[in-house]
Amino acid sequence: MHKNILTTAVLGLTGVICAGAAAGGESLPLQTAVYLTAKGEPNRLAKLPDSKFFNLEQPSEQQAAVFVDPQKTFQTLLGIGGALTDASAETFYQLPKDRQQEVLTAYFDPVKGIGYSLGRTHINSCDFSSASYTYVKTGDKELSSFDIAPDLKQRIPFIKEVLHTATGGMTLFVSPWSPPAWMKSNNNMLHGGKLLPEYYEAWAHYYTCFIRAYEKQGVPIWGLTVQNEPMASQTWESCLYSAGEERDFVKLHLGPELAKSGLGDKKIIIWDHNRSLLYQRAKAVLDDDAAAKYVWGVGYHWYVGDHFENVSQVQAAFPGTKLLFTEGCNGPFNARQLEDWKWGELYAKSMINDFNHGAVGWTDWNVLLDEKGGPNHVGNYCFAPVHGDTRTGKLTYQNSFYYIGHFSKFIRPGARRIVSSSTLDELQTTAFLNQDGSIAVVVLNTSEKAESFVLWLAGRAAKVESPAHSILSLVVPHPAGMATATNPAQPSLTTGP
Repeated sequence: MHKNILTTAVLGLTGVICAGAAAGGESLPLQTAVYLTAKGEPNRLAKLPDSKFFNLEQPSEQQAAVFVDPQKTFQTLLGIGGALTDASAETFYQLPKDRQQEVLTAYFDPVKGIGYSLGRTHINSCDFSSASYTYVKTGDKELSSFDIAPDLKQRIPFIKEVLHTATGGMTLFVSPWSPPAWMKSNNNMLHGGKLLPEYYEAWAHYYTCFIRAYEKQGVPIWGLTVQNEPMASQTWESCLYSAGEERDFVKLHLGPELAKSGLGDKKIIIWDHNRSLLYQRAKAVLDDDAAAKYVWGVGYHWYVGDHFENVSQVQAAFPGTKLLFTEGCNGPFNARQLEDWKWGELYAKSMINDFNHGAVGWTDWNVLLDEKGGPNHVGNYCFAPVHGDTRTGKLTYQNSFYYIGHFSKFIRPGARRIVSSSTLDELQTTAFLNQDGSIAVVVLNTSEKAESFVLWLAGRAAKVESPAHSILSLVVPHPAGMATATNPAQPSLTTGP
């Protein structure tokens, strides 16, 4: 396990006692656990001394504060995680056995690592494969030759290792980058092109064949996106759909195919592209009741602007539809920039805003890449939170690994987002109420200035210091009798060995 994780993050919440009488007989927390990652500090996810609460009925306007209200709840968290790609699997199996175990523990162990609980993988090859491939022979419209043999070499074994390590549970969804070339208008898996109408039925059946094949291998599939980036004609595997084409494919083919195949419980996610067109693409499908009945949610990426307001507008217009961040990464890869602090801050800014605008989950791109930012068969190299040098076996943890961990380790699946309101523009924040009743508050400071503030909760406050360019996780245990919107019936969240 990486030294920084062992020495700083695997410290429990034991000793953070919930007690103390309050007015009206309520019991309030005595203190909050404090975890810090900061630029210029040697440790990451470092456990600092607990901060004690004191009575503070009304903060002044001059008092910097983060206000938390667990009585006001919003969306339920599905999970936080990353993509389990061919590139990640190939890099993984080129590392020494002890480094393989380190990667698994660091990412997926909910106690000793950062507890990833959400994963994405691809149907057919993607850019982060060493070559293009499909699972059927050319022209086999009946899919009688369907065979996931390419995935059995490394990707499925890697995913099964992940599932074994993720004892807190793992939700896995899948995405196609392109149908087989012979199903497309350009007869090429690369460079866009469209799915030919005569193959709509066969392509819909392709998803069910994939799901069945993976589940036969012991890899359960929770859901699927219709198409990765359906508005982008890329130099790698890609396929174009207009909003109307995606709507009709879901309504007339994919939805009915899953239903008749006994896979109607698999969650269909539309769009799976940038926030910029999020509302227009969602409306085109969700305004059609015959299509919308098959759709669980809308997925999106971050590659064209922030546009966080578009997430909340979809949530407001279609409150029964879930919002899921399905991909984001930093790049292009440059080994000289591995230590740049901005990478983690970009993740945290997006995660805070996406959650505060209604996202139920957040999925990074490749969990692991090699020393070149690949492998990638078209040279589209990028950063991952962890890079493994396949020549030496060395692992490099970017600060983005720890920044994501400030969310994934302390905010667990099933948590409900609650109000977390900052009085300072320099401090961005989100907060969740876990199923065990603990409250996890994340506070991001991207400024050049340290900020002192109080965490304020039900008339009590705890003093906290936010260094310049830092991220904090504040974990308040459930105090017996304190009013919350959920019943904390689950075992307590622990973060110790």
